[in-house]
Amino acid sequence: MTPPSASELIQKAGNLLLNTYAAQPVIPDRGQGCRVWDTEGKRYLDFAAGIAVASLGHAHPAVLEALREQAEKIIACPPSFVTLPKLECAELLVGNSCFDRAFFCNSGAEAIEAAIKTVRKWAYDRKGAGCHEIISFRKSFHGRTYGAASLTEKRHVQPFFGPYMPGVHFAEFNSLDSVRALVSDKTCAIFVEPVQGEGGIIPAQPAFLQGLRRICDEHGIALVFDEIQTGMGRLGALFASEAFGVEPDVAAFAKGLGSGFPIGAMLAKEKFAAAITIGTHGTTYGGNPLATAVAAAVLKELLRPGFLAQVRDTGAYLFKKLNQLKLNSAKITDVRGMGLLAGIDIAVDIKKFLRAAQGHGLLATQAGDVTVRLTPPLIVTKPEIDEAVGLIEATLNEI
Repeated sequence: MTPPSASELIQKAGNLLLNTYAAQPVIPDRGQGCRVWDTEGKRYLDFAAGIAVASLGHAHPAVLEALREQAEKIIACPPSFVTLPKLECAELLVGNSCFDRAFFCNSGAEAIEAAIKTVRKWAYDRKGAGCHEIISFRKSFHGRTYGAASLTEKRHVQPFFGPYMPGVHFAEFNSLDSVRALVSDKTCAIFVEPVQGEGGIIPAQPAFLQGLRRICDEHGIALVFDEIQTGMGRLGALFASEAFGVEPDVAAFAKGLGSGFPIGAMLAKEKFAAAITIGTHGTTYGGNPLATAVAAAVLKELLRPGFLAQVRDTGAYLFKKLNQLKLNSAKITDVRGMGLLAGIDIAVDIKKFLRAAQGHGLLATQAGDVTVRLTPPLIVTKPEIDEAVGLIEATLNEI
């Protein structure tokens, strides 16, 4: 019997799955390093990596070993129990950061929810019930649960999900004046992405983040970094905050932390973490032994001597090659980003470009209206970058 084709499988999925995404014409089947093969045997260079998720690429030995070893021991237990993987993962995160405590969950959105509850509880204890408002930014993206969606500017074009969480105000990214205009005695926190991801790969200006730190210090406001896409080595430092030289009070992580295995984390400095007491927050799956064992293995790889320096080196090489391509192509209008998080603005239909790129054997994603997002595994090599840039050029020439 002939196995079903990719188009038949995609059609079947359309009848079974909730219609949340326009299905791609490719069905990934297996991966190795920076390569992916689909169900029909076609090979791709993966510069999507699950949208900055597969930080160590596909089928990395350290991840596979952690999965096998922990799965043979214990996968789940009540969250009130301390486990060795949870403790090890927390020690790795806290011991290599400016933070004092960790909370584990299952996703980036859950990490944002934990951060919202933490800063609101901190402000309630310190200033009273009236201090609960949050400043976020235009073109922000923090997740799809209600609290996270309330901090995401997309709420303004999705009124059908309302009412959203009240007390959220949106400033202009990279504009300190717009932030100062919104600060009041009711402001408990500022949430910011060091590099806006879904908004189009827009890096914060270092002076902007430094200014936010000063504003928060002056007014007794919590500064929260959303490092879900930018943390865990993506910018060439373990934490995005290190790349900018600014310490937040609280930060949210996910994506690359598990290199494909679902896990999220919120890290907080002690005075903010202390606001969360027994019974005020929790999770059933979060911090389970399997997820934290994998995350600990990933962190050990990221912290291996020379690993992050290599990310910085290959990141610089990627931008060098992209900017050279921009000089030779009128179809590229801008190149932005940091580390191995790159955005390419193109003057052609982006959805047609992404489909055509798949035809050439390259996987990438969209960020914003006209931006091609490149988030290769952090283990990507310079020859693979050369290949990817060549595939981008071939796709642009074809379109």
